[in-house]
Amino acid sequence: MLDKDSKIYVAGHRGLVGSAITANLKKRGFTNVIGRTHAELDLTDAVAVREFFDTEKPDAVVLAAAHVGGIMANSTYRADFIYENLAIQQNVIGEAWRHGVKRLLFLGSTCIYPREAPQPITEDALLTSPLEYTNEPYAIAKIAGLKMCESFNLQYGTDYVAVMPTNLYGPNDNFHLENSHVLPAMIRKIHLAKLLQQGDMEAVRRDLASRPTAHAKAEASDDEIIAGLACYGIHPGKVVLWGSGKPLREFLWSEDMADACVHILLNVPFKSLVEQCEGDIRNTHINIGTGKELTIAELANLVKSAAGFEGSIEWDSTKPDGTMRKLCSVERLHKLGWQHSVELDDGIKRLYNWYLTN
Repeated sequence: MLDKDSKIYVAGHRGLVGSAITANLKKRGFTNVIGRTHAELDLTDAVAVREFFDTEKPDAVVLAAAHVGGIMANSTYRADFIYENLAIQQNVIGEAWRHGVKRLLFLGSTCIYPREAPQPITEDALLTSPLEYTNEPYAIAKIAGLKMCESFNLQYGTDYVAVMPTNLYGPNDNFHLENSHVLPAMIRKIHLAKLLQQGDMEAVRRDLASRPTAHAKAEASDDEIIAGLACYGIHPGKVVLWGSGKPLREFLWSEDMADACVHILLNVPFKSLVEQCEGDIRNTHINIGTGKELTIAELANLVKSAAGFEGSIEWDSTKPDGTMRKLCSVERLHKLGWQHSVELDDGIKRLYNWYLTN
């Protein structure tokens, strides 16, 4: 469907998802992959997005740009999550259609599914019962995005496919202590607690200088840094994490996700997904995951082992757990000819080493 010289615009090309997809496309020999930073192109600005499409005229679009974050960010910035994501999707998908883009891949998230969906969650579980409250605004925005793709295909004959990756982790992840997802946040917290336990304040300061935080500043005194990190549950030899540790989660290495996305972009037309529908054409999106899960407490122990942390991990059950279980069915993905290759214990070691060297 796409030639090696096709111009492919990856929106969000510097993030965890977009950078992995960009690298995968280039590895496969695509020579005309383009991107724009947020400073160069604000995707919530409709005029700027239209001017970009007028100038660049891409043949294909990968919409990996989004306003994302973990449970704390989703709970705190509810308006930002729904408003900015709806704006990004409206602008990029709309201009792709207006400019005759041949192919578009939209990336959502498995948080689109109901809180109490039957496990493992199939694509047909969408909109069958209420969403998880803590990430409802983000989920609604992503549902709107996949329905936009589906609706444009049905009305205008476009070829836009939506994929819903599970929890992702990997190179270029966001390790912000307030706004990142569970795994990168856990890695950084455990790493910092290890450094505090060792009394290596110089290494702590290097970490804070490279990734600033609101409560702990690299230039502060030792006591001020220790007090500031305690606000994030980071103590010398101890980490306090949100929730009970009992929720089950699935995790996918970002480079595996990218390979699945590019496989779908290149080989899976919308019409082949329609053929799988019985009756009404709906739920044509594709889950991307491993089909494997573990508890958050088990995840913390894997990180603890990878980091060589000899301290303790405690749980603050006064904080929310979020959805208790969210395992996605990957039956449709497997039928399309793709399976993951990186297992979680190996991936955590890779990501911890990446964090240390970046």
